[in-house]
Amino acid sequence: MCSHYQALKERERYLRHFGVESPPEPSKLDLWPGYMGAFIRRHPHADVGEDAVPESEALSGLFGLVPHWATDTKITRSTYNARSETVAEKPSFRDAWKRAQHCIIPADAIYEPDWRSGKAIATRIERADGEPMGIAGLWSSWKSPKDETVFSYTMLTINADDHPLMRMFHKPVDEKRMVVILQPERYQDWLRAAPEHSKNFLVAYPADALIAVTPPLLAVNLST
Repeated sequence: MCSHYQALKERERYLRHFGVESPPEPSKLDLWPGYMGAFIRRHPHADVGEDAVPESEALSGLFGLVPHWATDTKITRSTYNARSETVAEKPSFRDAWKRAQHCIIPADAIYEPDWRSGKAIATRIERADGEPMGIAGLWSSWKSPKDETVFSYTMLTINADDHPLMRMFHKPVDEKRMVVILQPERYQDWLRAAPEHSKNFLVAYPADALIAVTPPLLAVNLST
């Protein structure tokens, strides 16, 4: 499960890779549940056929999905990841899943604990080619007690017990999980996908296309 990731710093790199401008609101680079980050969704008016309306847009939101029935945002502490096996039934996620409120979370890297030494060592995982990650997620909107609209998002995860790289992380007794990293050519397909096609995108990213950076900042491919 991923509770810590690094957002993109360079706005021009954001635009070049994802084809949208990053949100104007500043956000932290190191993101944890409850922090404000950025996500990309299909523009709500993308189907009107006007050239002035972009295909997608980037918004600021809370890392950790806040369902419409929540009474406050404390729920983000437990809704930052959504298990693909149960996302359609879990009360926190099922509405966003049913409505195909798909999003992409831009990231330079994610962080996971390597327990093979007997203690947790925070390890940075990034694409081997240096390009940003586009992580598949769900978004939601919530009305605060002050009648303010608050956007939020969660990362979708899949089992990684057999993944050559991601099975190295978390405690030996824990199930291995990994976020769904989309191939860039599938970004728009994911944002447009109907609910019945959503699970077709929930596949593991190739291990040889990722690297793990462990202290003292030595880049290795742990799957080899």
